[in-house]
This record gives sequence, C-alpha cells and structure tokens, in this order.
Amino acid sequence: MNVPPPLMVLTAIASIQIGSALAAQLFETIGALGTVAWRLSLAALFLLAATRPRLPKDWRAALPSILAFGAVIGTMNALFYMAVERVPLGIVVTIEFLGPLGVAAWRSTRWLDRAWVALALLGVALLAPIGASALDPVGLLFAALAGAAWAGFVLLSAPIAKRMPGNSGLTFGMGIAALLTLPFGIAPAAIVFTDPLTLGTLIAVALLSTAIPFSLEFQALKRMSATIYGTLIALEPGAAALAGAWVLDESLTLRSFAALLCVSTAALGQALTAKQTPS
Repeated sequence: MNVPPPLMVLTAIASIQIGSALAAQLFETIGALGTVAWRLSLAALFLLAATRPRLPKDWRAALPSILAFGAVIGTMNALFYMAVERVPLGIVVTIEFLGPLGVAAWRSTRWLDRAWVALALLGVALLAPIGASALDPVGLLFAALAGAAWAGFVLLSAPIAKRMPGNSGLTFGMGIAALLTLPFGIAPAAIVFTDPLTLGTLIAVALLSTAIPFSLEFQALKRMSATIYGTLIALEPGAAALAGAWVLDESLTLRSFAALLCVSTAALGQALTAKQTPS
C-alpha cells in the first residue's frame, strides 16, 4: 500500500502529541522526570532494535559530538515534560517552536525570515501574565528552555548525520539521553514494574512519541520536499492543543489561541518562503 507522504507526516504529528498527552497522565504516579527517564530508556531500546547502529571509524573524534547530542536530547525532553506538568500542552509546544524558528532566522540574512520570528515572538508575548488567569511562569520558562534545547538539537543534527552511518547518530544520542536521565527513574522503578497500567502506558508513550513517528517521518522524507514537510510541521502546535483537550481535558483562552495561531503562521510562512535546500 502506497501511503501518501503528507498523510504519514500528519499521522506522525498526531502520534507525537497523543504520546505527550498520555505521558502527562503519568506525572502524578512517577513524576515528570521519572516519566522522561523511562520513556527515553524504552525509546532507546526500540531504536536500538530497529536501526542496529554502528560507530564511525573515527569514533574517538566523534565522541564529544555524540555525547553533546545525547545531552541535548535528554535536556530537551526533560524540560518539555517539566513544562507540560505546569502549562497546557498546546502552549508548551507553541513556545518550544521558537527554538527551530530562531535557528532558521539566525542562519538566514533575509529580513523575511526574521519577520516570521518576530511574529512568533508576538504570539509568545500574548502569553505574558495578565490578571488571575496567568500561566505558571516556571512552566513557561521550562518551555522556553526546551525550545533552546530544540535549537541545539537542530544545530547538532546535521554534523552528527554526516559523521554517523544511517540513523546511528540518533540511536546513540537517545541511548546517552536515557543514561543521563535514568537516575530519575530509579525511585519510581518499583511502581513501573508492579503496576501493569503504568508500564503499559510508558510503552505506549515510547511507541507513540518515538518509534511510530520516527518510522513514518523517515519514510515520508524520502518522497517529499523539505518545504512541504516544514509546512505540515507548522500544524504541530494546533495538534498539541487538540491532544491536550482530548486526553487531558485542557482548554485554551482566546489569548492562548491567538498566540498559537501567530506561532503556527510564522512556522508555516517560514517553510513556504524558505530558500530551497536539500532535505
């Protein structure tokens, strides 16, 4: 069956956000950091089995980059879950999008790319605390730092991909991220292994957040342009808001919805007006 690549990307987006929403349901049981540790560990095992990674011949020279890549993955996921623990999922993803948008503007000398980032910043400014409905400032800070870590992930991905065969770089990076966060998973280990519901949810989160979208996007990117992919990814904040409403019963205020719309429009505009480069 020849599935259209855009449909595969849309399915991947839905899978990631549903996985994030399910992960939030585990916070009361094993905590945000415990959820991160076990989700990354299971995801690393899935990737290890699927990709069978190989180290490059100059692995000693590549080791610092691999370690940094793993640290960024672990930090990005930990900050993201710590933000979702305090702020609605759709808003967290909206703020986090500033990371890759900022990288695009920094790499470009065109005023248009910077204009898209300015629009995204306007959207985030709409989330500034006003009145009794103010959002948790610590959660907003975690979301912003997660966006910075996402920017680091974008910047490190290209050199890692050049040095590592196939998808070995991502697999090793995920393994390092799992090892770095594993200490936070020791305390709730007893609950994980004695409560089938918790373990089953963690497995579902690892599959939905990593294995399924990774496989779908990997196949889709072979048959679609970077512009179309970037256009579809602009839908992610909206998908996160829908997942939060459906799974976590979260709702967005009018200001929050306007912020989400600004950031999504900025991401869409950046993708459609970007200079054509190899994906």
